[in-house]
Amino acid sequence: MTFHIITIFPDIFSSYFSQSIIKRALEKKIIAVKIYNLRDWAEGAHRQVDDRPYGGGAGMVLMAEPIIKALKQKSVKTKKSKIILLSAKGKKWTQALARRYANPEHSGDNIILICGRYEGVDERIKKFVDEEISVGDYVFTGGELPAMAVVDSITRLLPGVLGNEESARFESHSPAGFLEHPHYTRPETLTVNGKTYKVPKILLSGDHKKIEEWRKKKSKQT
Repeated sequence: MTFHIITIFPDIFSSYFSQSIIKRALEKKIIAVKIYNLRDWAEGAHRQVDDRPYGGGAGMVLMAEPIIKALKQKSVKTKKSKIILLSAKGKKWTQALARRYANPEHSGDNIILICGRYEGVDERIKKFVDEEISVGDYVFTGGELPAMAVVDSITRLLPGVLGNEESARFESHSPAGFLEHPHYTRPETLTVNGKTYKVPKILLSGDHKKIEEWRKKKSKQT
């Protein structure tokens, strides 16, 4: 699967995508990530990509034209691709949506992410995208962090990415509304400021049936 990210701050992504699970997925060629600088499709000496909003108001708005030009590039958009606009006004990103986009029958192995900035993007860009997505009921400075969240949440669902495929099947929000049981590791007894915090005895019992029952009981439905 290839992620195409359109942004005015392409250098933001290098650190996150060069670490941990995403790095390994890139090395295994399970995914590819292509970053595009929106200013490459802007006009004028200053390669302007934003302007004042019609009707007045605070802030600047990303112009539609440079984004549309970027989407027309064969290297960016293919016949089998899905285009997502990251926006605070969009549909809430969920684990169920991540699973849908991880399915090549839905996404066609190419996902294009448009990172909004400033006060948003010219509304007319919505005619050229498949979905407008928000990662939560709060506002980011731009769509770059949400784009990383979308890439991460999809990537870890792809076959061969996680060391143990069961990790993605039985974690929180899989299925929707499910919250995973508590986890503990060494030391068995943790002492902080004179107080001791112990691992539940059932987890030390070696009785796998009772442990499984405890885990089911401690799991939650939201």
